[in-house]
Amino acid sequence: MNAPASPRHPCIPAERMAALVASRLCHDLVSPLGAIGNGVELIEMGGQPTPAQSPEMQLIADSVASARARIRVFRVAFGATAPDQRMSVADLAALVRDMGQDSRLHLQLDATGDLPRTEARMILLAVMCLDTALPWGGRVLICRGAQGWRLVAEADRTRPAPDLWAWLTPQCQGVGPLEEPQPSAVQFALLNAHAAAARRPLAGEMDENGAEISF
Repeated sequence: MNAPASPRHPCIPAERMAALVASRLCHDLVSPLGAIGNGVELIEMGGQPTPAQSPEMQLIADSVASARARIRVFRVAFGATAPDQRMSVADLAALVRDMGQDSRLHLQLDATGDLPRTEARMILLAVMCLDTALPWGGRVLICRGAQGWRLVAEADRTRPAPDLWAWLTPQCQGVGPLEEPQPSAVQFALLNAHAAAARRPLAGEMDENGAEISF
């Protein structure tokens, strides 16, 4: 008599599972936000000056636009992606513009052609890291060279966070233990993990007047 087959256990790595969950959340949130945005547009087209043009309606419209922009960014930065997926630089530039709307950073992308979606994810995570380091604003140039990507930031002031930037040092790539970041700074640990998985040397440094991340 054959023995009963043993139950199959999940074998999806925790990092991949988290990315799938993030993709699901972004996908499910897009529809209701889109419905709210469409509703606001219909009200504005209805010829009713009050409340369609009221500050309250403008606040709703602006908030919906901001939320939809964030989800577009989060979908690439935190969601699942396949190794062979690619993205045009124009689409990446649109995401960078979305990030600049809710940030004090002036972001400039200098690149052409297309790139793997995995690289686009790392770029967005790196911008989030720089946004944490430069909360008072600054200028960030994102460029692609022969050795890979560089994000160079300049600012009048920076916020020191050595525990977070330790995640971006070459000797700590893909290893531990390092201090677990707060949820608001999880981008540092994620950038470390994705760079290690892609076998891309990662480096980050910060001083009083700026910061740089390369991979």
